[in-house]
Amino acid sequence: MKSLKELYRIGKGPSSSHTMGPQRAAKLFLQRCGNASSYEVTLYGSLAATGKGHMTDVAIEEVIQPYHSVKIIWEPQTFLSFHPNGMKFVGKDVDGDILDEWTVFSIGGGALSEGNGDQDELGAKDVYDLNKLGDIQNWCYENGRSYWEYVEKCEGPEIWDFLANIWKTMKEAIERGLEHEGVLPGPLKLPRKAANYYTKANGYRTSLQSRGLVYAYALAVSEENASGGIIVTAPTCGACGVLPAVLYHMHKAHEMGEQRILRALATAGLVGNVVKQNASISGADVGCQGEVGVACAMASAAACQLFGGSPSQVEYAAEMGLEHHLGMTCDPVCGLVQIPCIERNAFAAARALDADLYASFSDGHHRVSFDRVVEVMRQTGHDLPSLYKETSEGGLAKGFKSKF
Repeated sequence: MKSLKELYRIGKGPSSSHTMGPQRAAKLFLQRCGNASSYEVTLYGSLAATGKGHMTDVAIEEVIQPYHSVKIIWEPQTFLSFHPNGMKFVGKDVDGDILDEWTVFSIGGGALSEGNGDQDELGAKDVYDLNKLGDIQNWCYENGRSYWEYVEKCEGPEIWDFLANIWKTMKEAIERGLEHEGVLPGPLKLPRKAANYYTKANGYRTSLQSRGLVYAYALAVSEENASGGIIVTAPTCGACGVLPAVLYHMHKAHEMGEQRILRALATAGLVGNVVKQNASISGADVGCQGEVGVACAMASAAACQLFGGSPSQVEYAAEMGLEHHLGMTCDPVCGLVQIPCIERNAFAAARALDADLYASFSDGHHRVSFDRVVEVMRQTGHDLPSLYKETSEGGLAKGFKSKF
């Protein structure tokens, strides 16, 4: 598996696969073909179908247009074989002759691949020797260690400085989101709700206040993402509100210290990495189960560890977080990361706390392993028709006309 530095990425929303990935690809192509007079970028499949709402064209133009002209070609009905998020960059000379061309795929979470195999990821090296959560769990019991200690063993002690910056960015996104009010960008004219939920939650009794605050934290990050603010992919932009909400709640309501939060962040990253390695975190590939479902699994594992769960209980919490999102479609209305994405983040954060509680009441033993659910999620995602995987042609998105 790759480093957690390839999972947790700091960047602008609203989409890691449709915004961050294409922008990164544009920078790489500009480096390899910087002598062209003009550029042409063809977006295929999901990238083209929801690219306007996700601001894919804007992300690419921000990189190239300051130096050269760029033409964006939209091909929503053409799906390249390796991944639904395909794109082709072409550089031309003054006569219009092709100097260079490059086909690349945005495979989720801001990662890129040239399509040379399932684990092909540009610029990323394997740092973990174990790829299944069950195997890592066995390592924990054999060595008397926790999941976060396996992360430190593989990544080195420098991972803590990286995670400290990730946690700082997550907190800042929540705090900005709780202050911002108004309407989110795009044709839906969706009002921000985080500040209102936060105010209302503080007026309730403790039992209801806790859940209301978790909603507010998740909404805050997700609304920042939808407006193009700085967030952390956890594991994606579309699911970036779940894990920060749970960790911030633990930090504030249960007075969990920074060091414990960073260790929980490491364990959550390990869970997300296992899914990224063995299935997918791309909504265009496997639906929203690979985004919000994985985020819920990550947050469930983090919460369970913070409350003193054993390795088997942590694995059980993660399993429930993902299992109960199996089959969730990715059907963003108008191609925006707003409806139903923002609410899904809030509900998944609450569900993560329920998964932790349920696992903590158990002894950690259960019939279906997390690794098995990952396999099922991958197959379920590939069985879903493409119109339910980030094309805005089916499900909740059907019947809405984009005004972009």
